[in-house]
Amino acid sequence: MAWGVQATRTFRHVMAMHDIHQRRHARLALLAESAGLFAAVLVAVSYSLLLARHTGSVVTIWITNGIVLGALLAVQRSKWPAYLVAAFLGFLAGQHIGHGGLMGQGVALPLALGLTNGVEILTVATVVRHVFPRIADDTRFLLLGRIALGSTLVACVVSALLAATIQRAAHGQPFWITADWWFRAHLLGMVIVGTLTLVALLQRRRMLGRPGRRLLMLRDIVGLTAITAAVFAQSSFPLLFVVFAPLLYVVFQHRFPGLVIGIALISLITTAATALGTGPFQLIVPSTPSRQAMLAQVYLGVLCITALPVALALADRRRLARRVTESESRYRLLADYASDLVMRIARDGSRRYVSPSVHDLLGWEVHEFMPYRAELIHPDDRERVAAAVQQLWETRRPSLTQYRLQRRSGDYIWIEALVRVVPSLDQPGEMELIYTGRDITEAMEAEQALADSEKRLRTITDNVPAVIAHIDAHERYTFVNGYVREVTGGAPEDMVGRTVEEIRGPVLYPVLKPHIERALRGETDTFEYEAEYAGRRHHFQTTYLPATTGNGQPNGFYALTTEITHIKQAEQQLSYLAHYDVLTGIANRRYFSEGINMAVHHAAIANSPLLVMLIDIDHFKQINDTYGHAAGDAVLSEIASRLKASIRKTDLLARLGGDEFVVLCDDIDSQSVAETLAQKITRAMDAPIVTGPHRLKVTLSVGAALCRDAGSVDALMQKADEALYRAKERGRACYELSVTGL
Repeated sequence: MAWGVQATRTFRHVMAMHDIHQRRHARLALLAESAGLFAAVLVAVSYSLLLARHTGSVVTIWITNGIVLGALLAVQRSKWPAYLVAAFLGFLAGQHIGHGGLMGQGVALPLALGLTNGVEILTVATVVRHVFPRIADDTRFLLLGRIALGSTLVACVVSALLAATIQRAAHGQPFWITADWWFRAHLLGMVIVGTLTLVALLQRRRMLGRPGRRLLMLRDIVGLTAITAAVFAQSSFPLLFVVFAPLLYVVFQHRFPGLVIGIALISLITTAATALGTGPFQLIVPSTPSRQAMLAQVYLGVLCITALPVALALADRRRLARRVTESESRYRLLADYASDLVMRIARDGSRRYVSPSVHDLLGWEVHEFMPYRAELIHPDDRERVAAAVQQLWETRRPSLTQYRLQRRSGDYIWIEALVRVVPSLDQPGEMELIYTGRDITEAMEAEQALADSEKRLRTITDNVPAVIAHIDAHERYTFVNGYVREVTGGAPEDMVGRTVEEIRGPVLYPVLKPHIERALRGETDTFEYEAEYAGRRHHFQTTYLPATTGNGQPNGFYALTTEITHIKQAEQQLSYLAHYDVLTGIANRRYFSEGINMAVHHAAIANSPLLVMLIDIDHFKQINDTYGHAAGDAVLSEIASRLKASIRKTDLLARLGGDEFVVLCDDIDSQSVAETLAQKITRAMDAPIVTGPHRLKVTLSVGAALCRDAGSVDALMQKADEALYRAKERGRACYELSVTGL
């Protein structure tokens, strides 16, 4: 009994000592990690501030926060306090070195800026860790990228505003300039350095490349570095684009390690060259350190935007590929017990295994189906099936084939067969086919019925006298009826798959764009527009109707377009008849009434004069009575032409009816100008009018009123009418001018 008690005590003592040792080891490890983070932050802050201080430029990329963020995301939350304290102390020490001592700027400012950096780092780290408690190979990397980038943008905006407020209060620095460079430098640092640090801590040795490919990775990284250094070693040519191709190559070949190492090296070379005043950014005129720093940030940002989504997509693709492989394995396991037909087929076509489901599916017994029987395949499908089998053996890639197979009863059913080439289970060294077939007769019949229905619908829509189209959410045509040939001369098949902008062109697309946006928001919109096809101007009326899928999800919109050119032409003709004299082609009384009312209103506002000239054809009734109404009409047309040639382009000439004409003029600054216009009109009739065999001497009587403040249209017309009366009393063939208010 004593021995047992002693043994228990000894065991407990050993376990307690083991726990103490583990806790001590964990504390030492955390202390070492914190010291390493302190050193990294110290070096990063010192490097950034010294480089900016000695080159006289602003910080292009702030790498410190990215280092801390990557470190936080790579460890458990329990380590965050120690890491943050180490980072804060490293920041203060780096500020001391970078600024040549804290006494020059005090202690309060570095403390405030350090806390601002902490807010930025904690915001991003908290959001990312909340959504992704663990970052591993099965992480949804595209979603991770979106969450990280969104939270980084918000955090950098907040920290930039805080930093600008602190700097303005401390040194009176411009608020928005400080916020601008802080935001750009911190955003680049968080994206580039944060990704680099996180990937490095998670990948560890794999950062140097997969085993067997490390020399290849080293070669590619060295090549990328050499190309980047060559681009920034000269200032004569804008060769920044040269870096994109090798960077993307490195990303495709080496995934995340290639991305972060490549971006980090490019960032280092870019910032160093920019700070030292070399590189293609020197081509910018005028060239200033702040402008070069901004361009370097834009350049690095474009590199990140280009390369980071590629790396995330490749990681997601690899994750999905693993899931597909696992799903296929589970599917093959379930297929052995499913009702589908499962077979193992040798190279010569003989069956090594046929599942019992062959009886329920085709009516054959297993032993009857074991020999190869090509005659059971429908005659129309035999050649296609043989070609698929031949290609399967040649490429060793899975094949999915649909064909008809004869049942024992003599009828055919549609089979969808998934076939793979795999090593034989019982014949070492040989390959065989694993065949899984299922009955899809009902689906094929439904598909055929759908095809027939679509054919009928196409026949109907192609004969509707309107263009009917469906456009998806990406503004691409998915359906266009045949009537489009009648309107544009184009073929529907040439439009399907292309965007509205590609089809309608740069002139018409901006007209349609606002209506497209309303339709994509779920609004019905009807509008009219004009377009030119085959050298003719067409008018169209279009209705956009939002489209939805069977479950109610938005699915683009439908466009119903009818040509209304003939309607528009009729409207234009009616408008012309309503405002113009049919005989002479000049404005009629209605047009003149609208014009003079507007002119009097504007003249009253501007206090400017107006000139109205009433014109009568002298003894016009005698012309009609002597030579006939046809001659009278010819005289009216000729007089209208001569009057139009005698006045200015800005003047309004109208026929009031019968032999009465009127001219409305604005911008008449003197009585002499008005008299000149009146004389020109009367002298326009010096030459006789030739109508048929007759040469007619026709004269005009003109009553003109030049008024600055007529008061009303009636008053102005009354003055012109009184002047016309005086001209007729003088013997006609002359003008009288009434001037008021000049």
